Amino acid sequence: MQSTASLGEILSSGQRSFSFELFPPKTDEGERTLWQTVREIEALRPTFVSVTYGAGGSTQDRTVRITGEIARETTLTPVAHLTCVGASRDELRGVIGQYAAEGVSTMLALRGDPPTGLNTEWRPHPGGLQHAVDLVGLIRSLGTFSVGVAAFPEGHPESTDLDQDARVLAMKQDAGAEFAITQLFFDVADYERLVEQAAAHGCTMPIVPGIMPVTNVSQILRFTELSGAAFPADLAARFDAVADDPEAVTRLGVEVAATMCRRLLSGGAPGLHFYTLNRSRSTIEVYEALGLGAPTT
Repeated sequence: MQSTASLGEILSSGQRSFSFELFPPKTDEGERTLWQTVREIEALRPTFVSVTYGAGGSTQDRTVRITGEIARETTLTPVAHLTCVGASRDELRGVIGQYAAEGVSTMLALRGDPPTGLNTEWRPHPGGLQHAVDLVGLIRSLGTFSVGVAAFPEGHPESTDLDQDARVLAMKQDAGAEFAITQLFFDVADYERLVEQAAAHGCTMPIVPGIMPVTNVSQILRFTELSGAAFPADLAARFDAVADDPEAVTRLGVEVAATMCRRLLSGGAPGLHFYTLNRSRSTIEVYEALGLGAPTT
């Protein structure tokens, strides 16, 4: 049974959270795979699952529908991603209303990547929003939503320095954000530095580290490039040594992720958020390696 407390309240209570990210598939076959993963993850009783956002047309409709079905047909608490990309303020209001009608009460407010591609200039939609902090304010103005935001342990690709990222995170909290989830990273020191710098700017909301177990070396290199994260050379060398053995890559990915998670939890992280790519095997193996019982909410 889903908790009656808001996600922001649960995360701020000091209760350690465990959560998973899913993305809306574009095909019916992909949707069947997603629902298999949903049921496997549901058995772990996570604190929440987040569902990434596909802006525009049928992709957007499928995203909203699937997120609503998770809210209604499972015991999971869904967090709906929402971006500023390709939408006016009025259109964003409409999407927020659709999520509310589907029974979704928690959103992750993101600016989103430039629609013109990596390393291109961000330009808002005419009549749209410029920054994630603006989206936080819009969501909060439209109802009693719990709102989360993104955080960047290695800095947002467009930031001038890491301290600017920490200041922006504090601004998102001031606008009404109740928690943050980080982009993927591979050096725990980067996360610890972000938390410390954000606190220096008055940011007290929980910052949940995002973890992606490596299952495919070329794939993780693409993801790190897109997110601006670094894949450390020593870690890359370990994976290169077993790159021709997919099972060995997966085992090493689980080992590396579990080691990171242990350090994060022992250092006081409020929980763990796993990027699953809609496949639960490695994530569940990390979970089991940590010796975790099913979390309660």
